[in-house]
Amino acid sequence: MLAAIPSAAVLGIDGYPVIVEVHVAAGLPAYDLVGLPDAAGRESRERVRAAILSSSLEWPMRRITINLAPAVLRKAGTGLEAAIACGILAASEQIPEGVLNRTAVIGELGLDGTMRHVPGTLVIVDTLARQGVERVIVPVPSAREAALVEGIEILPVATLAELVACLKGEWLWANIPETAPQVIEPCLNDALDLGEVRGLTNARLALAAAAAGGHHLLFVGPPGAGKTMLAKRFPTIVDDLDQTHALEVTRISSAAGIPTHGRLVATPPFQTPHHSASAAALIGGGTGGRVRLGEVTLAHRGTLFLDELGEFSPCVLDALRQPLEDRTIHISRAGISAQLPADFTLIACCNPCPCGLGGNSCRCNEVMRARYRRRLSGPLLDRFDLRILVEGPGANDQRGATSNETKAVVLAAIALQRERFQATPFRRNSEIPQRWLDRFAPLDHGASKVLRDISEIRSLTGRGVARIWRVARTLADLELHPTIAAEHIDAASNMREEII
Repeated sequence: MLAAIPSAAVLGIDGYPVIVEVHVAAGLPAYDLVGLPDAAGRESRERVRAAILSSSLEWPMRRITINLAPAVLRKAGTGLEAAIACGILAASEQIPEGVLNRTAVIGELGLDGTMRHVPGTLVIVDTLARQGVERVIVPVPSAREAALVEGIEILPVATLAELVACLKGEWLWANIPETAPQVIEPCLNDALDLGEVRGLTNARLALAAAAAGGHHLLFVGPPGAGKTMLAKRFPTIVDDLDQTHALEVTRISSAAGIPTHGRLVATPPFQTPHHSASAAALIGGGTGGRVRLGEVTLAHRGTLFLDELGEFSPCVLDALRQPLEDRTIHISRAGISAQLPADFTLIACCNPCPCGLGGNSCRCNEVMRARYRRRLSGPLLDRFDLRILVEGPGANDQRGATSNETKAVVLAAIALQRERFQATPFRRNSEIPQRWLDRFAPLDHGASKVLRDISEIRSLTGRGVARIWRVARTLADLELHPTIAAEHIDAASNMREEII
């Protein structure tokens, strides 16, 4: 007998359909699995066999051949085990013919027949819905996440025995579990507030501009000046994700195996990799048919915070240049190719020199300073729209606006940008193409003259002029100004100084 069970697998943050074809024929007992499974897939035989026997079902003592189609794509993970078990049971006539028509099955099997959660459930179910599948049988722990996909029926089951009983009509399908009440736990954002920061007026303005316009921001200053303190408060002033972006971030979390608890992720991610991270950890990579998401993809629609930027490996930092410009990552390995999103705001902090003191107090010699500066390449530094020297608050400096007050200003600026860009493919000032700056960021006469003067005095490239222009547009939005004035150009230029 022959059976074909629809399922799907994950590659990067996308899914692709897989048909599990099972052929059970007379002959010496054997089990052959073909179709480029990975090591976990090749180990599925004993798990599937134990699960079927533990569920009081019969393991066919015949020749079993399983093909994971399409055979040219490598299949990674254990999410196809439940489909393989159903295919064996259907081909051996232990499941009524036709009950699995237009029905897909996903799930990992325990030795006792338990159906276990599969990372990437949201991506898999979305792929199946696009393929015209009407129903998907999923493990109970995956049901809430699967239900985020509209237009497809979700059938949760706890065990393989329960799945067979439901297909035979002996048992009713379980209901999708209710979303568990959200547990309120102390988190970083609850304990941090910009109102705790004294002084640092220019750095606070740059932080607000980065949140409003999506500009990349670099803080440079001695230890204890307040660089990290400001950066860690950045999540308290950013806007929540809208429905579309929340679904993107949830898909990434699902594909990465990060628990979503059956909810859309509404909070922008804030990723903080250690300075010892490798290029593969930061950018992503892949082996054995599996694409592993890097920090830049996990930070999509959110923030990537690199503390102690000067301690990162130069080759790791230079690997950031392409995603900062293109907002995507293309992973190409032997037998693997995937396009991953990487649209994030980069916030970084570093010391001005190896000793950290800088200026007249610096204890480094010129060779040490030159070696330190070489770790941060010019092309990378050029991608920071905002470069701020943080020298610490003065003794008489007062506390500034709170996070809620700053966030209200940021949200007002974001609302202006949404209205401005509603008919365009971009959403923030940092994304305005250079050729469209005149249209979306008009300068008054004084601002135009100041920008020309700054460009000549500092010998700026076209890219440098455009970055100052975009930041000036954001500074004007923070003040609700319809056009860019001379003071906005001056402020934006001062926020892009050569400080390292």
